[in-house]
Order: sequence, then structure tokens, then C-alpha cells
Amino acid sequence: MPLDHPYIIVGLGNPGPEYDDTRHNVGWMVVDRLAVGCRTELKLRRGGFLAEAEIDSRIVHLIKPTTYVNLSGQAVATLARKLDVPTAAIIVVHDDLDLELADLRIKAGGGSGGHRGVDSIIASLGADDFPRVRVGIGRPPGRMAPADFVLKRFRKNEWPQMDVTITKAVQAATAIVTSGAQAAMNEFNRS
Repeated sequence: MPLDHPYIIVGLGNPGPEYDDTRHNVGWMVVDRLAVGCRTELKLRRGGFLAEAEIDSRIVHLIKPTTYVNLSGQAVATLARKLDVPTAAIIVVHDDLDLELADLRIKAGGGSGGHRGVDSIIASLGADDFPRVRVGIGRPPGRMAPADFVLKRFRKNEWPQMDVTITKAVQAATAIVTSGAQAAMNEFNRS
């Protein structure tokens, strides 16, 4: 892929203080930390909080869609068309119930794994070839419904692990921009 195109890094999450620090908002947490590291500020625009950054001489647009997780594709597709970003240069950071708490995996494309936000992005882009940074949030306890679990806040004793993983997710997204998805997978998907 040529270096003359910009990238988009999308963190999935829900707007509003009631969703702060919830499991479903881990993508937002990663983008917030990435913005701080890039010394840029996310500003509310139509469709989400946006910022422009530079990573290794590449222009990267950071976005936290405010369309709610399950409708994230609307904001992502609109921004991708406006900026003429190829789908393979859109990096989606999201929570994943199928990974243990604080585990991290990069996926180069394919299906959504049942994540409705990723489903929305696939449907809106008409493509599934974008890389994802999947951040493990664990499984619901007992008989709790997954839809309820993802809206729960992390417990106090889970934060030290999650803090490390959020930083690692920033590094993973950055590695996709600088080295490509395959190289980043080789680096970050080791057990």
C-alpha cells in the first residue's frame, strides 16, 4: 500500500458519561491515549470526536464515533469517503468478549466475530479487509447477558491489567500504521 494515503484509527465506544470506563468503551480509551501520545486533541465534530495526528510521517485521523457502537459504520464510512482512505488503511480498535481480560490480538480482516460495531462498519464500507485491534474484556459472570456485561465498568482490581493493555493497544495500532498489519500481528499476537 502506498504511503501517500492517510490512515484512520477508530476507537469504538458509546457517548455520554454513563458509558465512561465501561468495557464497551475500551476502543475510546485507546484512541484517547493515542491522541495524548501524538500531542493532539480530539474535538467534537459531526459524527464523532476527531483529531489529526502524524505517526512516522504518515497522516492519521483519529475518531471516536458518537453514533453509539452498533451504528459506528455510519461515521467511519463518511470519514473514509471524505478523506479518500482505502478500507485496508482503517484500523478499528474494539472490545472483545472472546478474549480473556486484558488479552490483545490483531486481526487483518474477515468477519465481525459477532461484534455489532464491527458488523456496522463492514456493512457501511461494503468491505471487511480493515485491520482490527481486539482488546479482551473477559466473559460475563454467571448468566449475565453479554449485552449487559459490555456496559459494566471495569472493576477496580481489573484496572492495572487494562491500563497495560490499553498502552499495548496504542502500540499495536501504531505498528499497523508503521509496519503493516502482518508485521504487527507477528509482533503482538504471540502468546
